[in-house]
Amino acid sequence: MPDDRKASLLSLERVCKVYRTGTFGAGELCAVSDVTFSIAPNEVVALVGESGSGKTTIGRMILRLEAVTSGSIRFDHTAVSALRRSELKDYYRSVQGVFQDPFSSFNPIFKADRVFKILRQEYFAESADAPWQARVDDALEAVGLNPADVLHKYPHQLSGGQLQRLLIARALMMDIRLLVADEIISMLDASTRIDVLNLLGGLKERGLGILFITHDLSLGSYIADTSIILRRGRIVEMGPTDDVFGDPRHPYTKALLAAVPRLHGGEELPPPGAGDGARAGEVDAVAPNSPTLEEVTPGHFVAEHAP
Repeated sequence: MPDDRKASLLSLERVCKVYRTGTFGAGELCAVSDVTFSIAPNEVVALVGESGSGKTTIGRMILRLEAVTSGSIRFDHTAVSALRRSELKDYYRSVQGVFQDPFSSFNPIFKADRVFKILRQEYFAESADAPWQARVDDALEAVGLNPADVLHKYPHQLSGGQLQRLLIARALMMDIRLLVADEIISMLDASTRIDVLNLLGGLKERGLGILFITHDLSLGSYIADTSIILRRGRIVEMGPTDDVFGDPRHPYTKALLAAVPRLHGGEELPPPGAGDGARAGEVDAVAPNSPTLEEVTPGHFVAEHAP
């Protein structure tokens, strides 16, 4: 398993998530198995996987929206699962998430900037009106929004990109140190995607640690310092992004990269879930019952795999 070679902000150690299935909960579904990695300040870690690979479940466990079955998640060396009430509220001052569908985060009968009013009630009740409005305006401008264009508007009056930036601005107002960004650009158009990616890069320069969850390898390679390839809840390859994408060692990583369309190649991506059949399914993800990751080059880890 990889050791901790950096001053980590967040660390996961052999994290597993098992769901009970069946009418009486007699069955089990292992969504995440033996996942270990860490995120440092000023680092973007891309968690890349197909639909159903467990990547969103990992993000939800970090945010305490799902309980960990076994293993540990630590923030500043404190176990996240042990946080209670006021401690958990402080945790959310430092750790926030932004999710795939920005429209689902807004109630259509309220104006979009109501998210700031709720934030003020929960965390900044003692703030006076003028300083609070200045704080809102600064956060909006930091994510490239003109306050006059988005404040006092209903969600349907704003684009998906504007709503996503509103949510990021809300997170920034908490003085966060870690952002979990779960497929936050998959519903945006191409030009807006680049803007949001560049915004995340700017947040990294401000000292934030970012977990960038995506199914798109090209987006992960564009922004991430470290990339983690996940399949069926297990890490199959992880390391510096240039190494993982430039010198892939696991057959599954190679299969995913081979499926990325070329500009003149005419090749199409397989449909969601095709990793369990088609191209990526031609290789096993990991050797059965083997969670071992081997360090093939400094910082570059690859899971054992069946021939």
